[in-house]
Amino acid sequence: MIEAISLTKRYGDRLAVDDLSFAVKPGQVTGFLGPNGAGKSTTMRLILGLDAPTSGSVTIEGKPFAAAAHPMREVGALLDAKAIHGGRSAYNHLLCLAQTNNLPKSRVGQVLELVGLTEVARKRSKGFSLGMGQRLGIAAALLGDPRVLMFDEPVNGLDPEGILWIRNLMKALATEGRTVFVSSHLMSEMENTADHLIVIGRGRLVADCTVQEFIDQNSELAIRVKTPETDKLAALLTGKGGVVVPDGDEAIRVTRLAMTEVGDLAFDNGIRVHELSPIQASLEQAFMELTKDSVEYHAGVPGQPHPKAAATQKVDA
Repeated sequence: MIEAISLTKRYGDRLAVDDLSFAVKPGQVTGFLGPNGAGKSTTMRLILGLDAPTSGSVTIEGKPFAAAAHPMREVGALLDAKAIHGGRSAYNHLLCLAQTNNLPKSRVGQVLELVGLTEVARKRSKGFSLGMGQRLGIAAALLGDPRVLMFDEPVNGLDPEGILWIRNLMKALATEGRTVFVSSHLMSEMENTADHLIVIGRGRLVADCTVQEFIDQNSELAIRVKTPETDKLAALLTGKGGVVVPDGDEAIRVTRLAMTEVGDLAFDNGIRVHELSPIQASLEQAFMELTKDSVEYHAGVPGQPHPKAAATQKVDA
């Protein structure tokens, strides 16, 4: 288990991590989410002892990572897949790590096969694609067969087959009872992979819950209704306090009313309904809603007002 207690990190006047407390439990994949600049990378560096906290503490299996007697046997981490000597082959890179951590030479071949790099094991890593580099970094993280695994953007550069592979690998590792902590910007992947989420914004904790709880708490249920009498039903639903918008041919999308209310209203007024279905919000939609005030870097869209400018205009109005 990874446990952070009041973890705080300052870089001069900048507060990168602000009184952050959470626990990453074994037996599940825990996603670590936040906008750019939220403090995710800094937090992961603090966990691994690459940076020292200004205050607070973080432990892995009850002790600081620096106190681990056999680091690679206890924790495997992928923070920067490019942190490889380009002149070394994949095999020699892993062999060096194995020898310096008193790991058996046979383990090198095992992890190379696991990540699908056996055929290029003797090639220099400087010729590797981004996806191949990711696989080599994952192999290094798995080399010591650790109980705790940390991955920062593990699917970066992987093709669809590779993404499916790493998704299934992380789930399998968690099923074995390991602690799996994954930082990613790909909401669709987190929705398909993670069991639990830790979300931060501007260095502070904003959510610590399951994926479904996160979606339910940060999105509004919508209902899709398909009927040849959209105008009539829309007027009735609006009169009951619903919010109605068009949703394609002969269909409307309704919020702020329960599905039973929509169905009963249609039935009571003799309106034929060809479809009545809930629309589940995605993790991405819920994430954008929760973190909209925590985004540090806003980009504009050509022909549209900049988000911050638009917000200022609303306030000034």
